[in-house]
Amino acid sequence: MKTSYNLRSIAAKAINQVLDQGLSLSTVIPELQKNISDKDKALLQEICFGVLRTLPQLEWIIQQLMDKPLKGKQRILHYLIMVGLYQLLYTRIPAHAALAETVNGAVALKKPQLKGLINGVLRQFQRQQDILNERFQNSENRFLHPSWLLARIKQAYPEQWMSIVEGNNQKPPMWLRVNQRHHSREEYLTLLENEEISAIADDNHPFAIRLENPCNVNLLPGFADGWVTVQDRSAQRCAELLAPENKEQILDLCAAPGGKTTHILEIAPQAQVLAIDIDEQRLKRVQENLTRLKLNAVVKSGDGRYPEQWCSGMQFDRVLLDAPCSATGVIRRHPDIKWLRRNDDIEQLAQIQKEILHAIWPYLKSGGTLVYATCSILPEENKQQVEAFLASTKDAQCDYQHQCLPEAEGGDGFFYALINKI
Repeated sequence: MKTSYNLRSIAAKAINQVLDQGLSLSTVIPELQKNISDKDKALLQEICFGVLRTLPQLEWIIQQLMDKPLKGKQRILHYLIMVGLYQLLYTRIPAHAALAETVNGAVALKKPQLKGLINGVLRQFQRQQDILNERFQNSENRFLHPSWLLARIKQAYPEQWMSIVEGNNQKPPMWLRVNQRHHSREEYLTLLENEEISAIADDNHPFAIRLENPCNVNLLPGFADGWVTVQDRSAQRCAELLAPENKEQILDLCAAPGGKTTHILEIAPQAQVLAIDIDEQRLKRVQENLTRLKLNAVVKSGDGRYPEQWCSGMQFDRVLLDAPCSATGVIRRHPDIKWLRRNDDIEQLAQIQKEILHAIWPYLKSGGTLVYATCSILPEENKQQVEAFLASTKDAQCDYQHQCLPEAEGGDGFFYALINKI
């Protein structure tokens, strides 16, 4: 393993790949983590996610401290300065160490001539930190969201928008789903206690446990043996609502990375599950999860809009459609969403959701159940989508729908509709 690397320069490269190349952190981080130590993997993730969580603040500070922005081939140094600012603002790394490592990042990025500039900007921030922070809290950037998204949230939730935004800007809690084929939730809580891992059960979700402090999955008792899965509380609700039963034919559509596929099979191990996703790379994760949990499903690549290409005329008792969406309910887990999404994406995503819903409906048996779910909080993708589908589909009846909003110690933003074929 290489040890001669500068972590801050690697973080700057990751941020550059997200903001300038449009890649997601979940794509970028694993690649960049390959040649760094386990200890530094966590720090790299903390810095990259933190910078993207607080991006408007860091941009605003740089604007106050620099006359001209760094552009072109020097743009990577702009992101390196952000890395330095984030450490000074939000981490416990001693200021002198954060400064030294960030300045040395310029050398690693082959821009040694700019060491002085970076050092100067960061030291100037240290001197003015209190007054700059106070001024920022009175600026329009203080909500740390792009203006188009903030406007949509305010319109949809005129009374709750502030708490939604605050929730989006926090670090997410770590939720576990206990595999009750191995242990009851109470038994697993005891196992965690024996390892001195503090955790709390959720009264409204029978499989859910929240850790007081997130930890490496390898520290969780029996993780490698499938005793437990990392899955947000709100996401766990999907399989609960679906209520799968043994021997049934079940379709998990848009299944990657497989959390819901495996949950279906934990509830009904003898169900015949077909897991479909358009992304072949992400389907590998589905298979990995099935293998770890020693469960079996048919895993196929396919587009939900064209089931005739992969369905072979099958009819399903139950369908779980976790539809492609804006992911505006999971911003706290994926802060890059704020900067990768665009306003006009919402209309395009809603159209895809509509096409998938209508395409898959004929493959649901009469009397069957479809759970439509998204990790979005926007009505266009959720309530309005379901209302339009019901209005145009005579044999569809919605028995339940619910919108979860992100909560600090609770679940992610999620929407569910339970639609029956009559």
